[in-house]
Amino acid sequence: MTNNTQILSTVLLDPQFVTKAEGLGVQLDVKSFIKVSAIESEELAERVVDLCYLSITAVFTSVNAVKAVSDIIMSADPKWDIYCIGNATMEAVKGQFRAAEIIGVASNAVELAKQIIEDGEEEVVFFCGNQRLDTLPDTLRENDVEVFEMIVYETTQIPTAVEKEYDGILFFSPSGVDSFFSVNKIKGNTVLFAIGNTTANAIKRHTDNKVIFSQTASKDSVVDYAIKYFDK
Repeated sequence: MTNNTQILSTVLLDPQFVTKAEGLGVQLDVKSFIKVSAIESEELAERVVDLCYLSITAVFTSVNAVKAVSDIIMSADPKWDIYCIGNATMEAVKGQFRAAEIIGVASNAVELAKQIIEDGEEEVVFFCGNQRLDTLPDTLRENDVEVFEMIVYETTQIPTAVEKEYDGILFFSPSGVDSFFSVNKIKGNTVLFAIGNTTANAIKRHTDNKVIFSQTASKDSVVDYAIKYFDK
């Protein structure tokens, strides 16, 4: 790897990633193209707290949803059955809902929906953001699973033009992809890295550049994979 390798992350990262990259001869720039905010609503808070005392089947597909719900219920520890996306979201669920039981884990929304259907679930509460994709709720409803959606956080795009040319760009959500490409064009040999297949598909709607997605849905794996890719 040359010392001229330039990579851009489209979300904020822990400083340790930047330090690690520098140690391996990579310039890792960090710029956020989206803003995530928990929804502050007394009505929403009451509804979420009420659910703490019910035996529900909950679904989480993002760390942001886990954090938003946990911030609302605070010290309460609901005994929910939970389906979630693996790795980072699963670890967040384990850390925040200790009395709950994780009954299903999948690598993406499509596989998670299949598992919920195969398990014969009749209804679920889907904690999500305002930019959530239709994949999971639509698939469940098409298979007679009742879905109660609770939007607990908002994602706002922050389009920012970048003047620098990068060897690789890291993407972590479809919203981040759309925000970036709304004001930026990239050179043909820039390699794009995605946190999962859903984000990879969002990238392909904007460009024909090479797209590599991580099989492990975590920021760590995306950063590590990108660094290793250029370490040739």
